[in-house]
Amino acid sequence: MVRRGAEGADVRETTIARSYAETLFELGERQHAPEAFAAALHEVVALLEHEPRVRLFLESPRIERADKKAALERALATRVPPLFLNFLLVVLDKGRQRLLPEIAVEYDQLRDDALGRVHVQVTLAREVDERGEEDLRADLTRILGRTVIPHVRVNPRILGGFILRYGDRVVDASVRRRLAAMRRRLLEAALPAAALPAAGEL
Repeated sequence: MVRRGAEGADVRETTIARSYAETLFELGERQHAPEAFAAALHEVVALLEHEPRVRLFLESPRIERADKKAALERALATRVPPLFLNFLLVVLDKGRQRLLPEIAVEYDQLRDDALGRVHVQVTLAREVDERGEEDLRADLTRILGRTVIPHVRVNPRILGGFILRYGDRVVDASVRRRLAAMRRRLLEAALPAAALPAAGEL
């Protein structure tokens, strides 16, 4: 069985993507341009996602690697930092271009870690306005001790409260969960063990 990572890539590919991302991040830091490298990487990934012909061109085994590299150099030479372009050509040389979206995910994680940022998925029962979202950001930043970037979604089924997801952690403080817990306690109090039927009576 193939184990899967958070983005659907198998664990081995995620590890490889992480290694490439670490290399790129180190290059960006040395050049004092991690944000420029991030922008260039996302530009390339967006191109692959929105232009299927470009992706097929770069991934096709029928096209010579030299032709792919020449095309990339013509298209990106004046649009991305030279060192980033060199990195991209190495990725192509190693036949890892299919991992560029995963490399971008890993690079963003490294950048967020370096800046003390954390992305938090926040589920609320109702929409909040811009002021409410800023208050939410400030409260979560204070509680978690890191700069929080909230990603808010609305699910009326939770009734109220909130659900937070960040990293591999989940904090469920929804009204629905509290009501479910209360119901369980009431049932346990109303049905003592002596009142329950024996296994053979079921």
